[in-house]
Amino acid sequence: MSRADAAKPPAMANFAGPFSRWERAVAGRYLRARRKEAGVALISIIAFVGILLAVATLIIVMSVMNGFRTELLGRILGFNGHLYVDGPVLSSPYRDQAVMRIRAVPEVTQAIPMVETQAMVVGKGQIAGAIVRGIRASDLKTIPIVWNSIKDGPDRQAFGQGEDGGELIFIGARMAESLNLQAGDGVTLVSPSGAATVFGSAPRSKDFTVGGIFQVGMSEYDQSFVYMPLEQAQLFFGRDNAVDVIEVKVKDPDKAPAMSAAVQAAAGSGSRVLDWTQKNQSFFNALQVERSAMRLILMLLVVVAALNIVSGLVMLVKNKGRDIAILRTMGASRGAILRIFVMAGATIGALGTLAGLGIGVLFCLNIDAIQKFVEGVTRTSVFNADVYFLSHIPARVEWSEVAVIVGWSFLISLLATLLPAFWGSRLDPVEALRYE
Repeated sequence: MSRADAAKPPAMANFAGPFSRWERAVAGRYLRARRKEAGVALISIIAFVGILLAVATLIIVMSVMNGFRTELLGRILGFNGHLYVDGPVLSSPYRDQAVMRIRAVPEVTQAIPMVETQAMVVGKGQIAGAIVRGIRASDLKTIPIVWNSIKDGPDRQAFGQGEDGGELIFIGARMAESLNLQAGDGVTLVSPSGAATVFGSAPRSKDFTVGGIFQVGMSEYDQSFVYMPLEQAQLFFGRDNAVDVIEVKVKDPDKAPAMSAAVQAAAGSGSRVLDWTQKNQSFFNALQVERSAMRLILMLLVVVAALNIVSGLVMLVKNKGRDIAILRTMGASRGAILRIFVMAGATIGALGTLAGLGIGVLFCLNIDAIQKFVEGVTRTSVFNADVYFLSHIPARVEWSEVAVIVGWSFLISLLATLLPAFWGSRLDPVEALRYE
């Protein structure tokens, strides 16, 4: 052995590769702080809890927003059409042929001619405004969100039967509650557009019977809508043989904008077609902006929580200066020291992320039971249907988004370790042992 070789320190790092067993062992030992390092342990616990809460909150909030959007879209698109046809076809004597052509368009599932207008509903001394939809009984049966939810009715099948469609109507559950009405009760509809007189238009009123009460689970619809036979609506509102709109539904609502041209061609010249994204554009744009802004804010919370890892590692490096110097003199490379502290900090972030993932997913999967428990304990409604349109808190876990959240937390936790770990790897052994 040459004199130069004898002068070299034993290069222990050369006998093991990166992230070897001894590096993991040292990193694990540093995480198990002793009594004199209680400050480091406390900051590590705070970092762990902070990342746990940030990740769990991010998963819960985004899942609730996804559930809210999915429920809202499902109910809105189930209750309303995906495309709306307007123009001369509405009053044309060949309207039924146009409706058949629209139904023959590929991917179209429904085409419903409909009268839709406003009226006043008077029942047992109470008055409420309503949107009245005149529709054929056969068409109403093709709207399952309404037809399948009709309850307390003496006979749903009697809807649309009798002279001019009969006098049975269906009203929403919240409207029935506010007017103190039940199935079988009499109710009066008042239309502001009545017969013309020398003093102007006189209101028109007529008595009907509540044939059933529907509940689609969205307060706005349950409070505001009334269904009546198409022939009766045309007669009562003075439409003659015309309708106000033809509602079209397709298999995939996302494809509705692309199908506008085909539906317009089937409806005939002069017709206009509006899709659901245009009709509710401002509403859904607001939902999307809110969702994006909330995701950004909560991701920044993960960054703030990860800063505690920086504080903990800085204190750990300061306390372990003597150990670092000894490892360096024994031949540990700067890269090995860097990896030790990176593993120590990243472990805190990884454990916090996994714990937050478990808590967040469990919370979302049991959110209905949690809502009932909180409401039972506090005796208050934590999700008012009048404010949020839905009667319960929806939650939909999108695993692709959860994967993004977990990946983001892992990445931020890893980046938070680099600066203090680099500082520890650059520590001079001579200076660290000078005063020992």
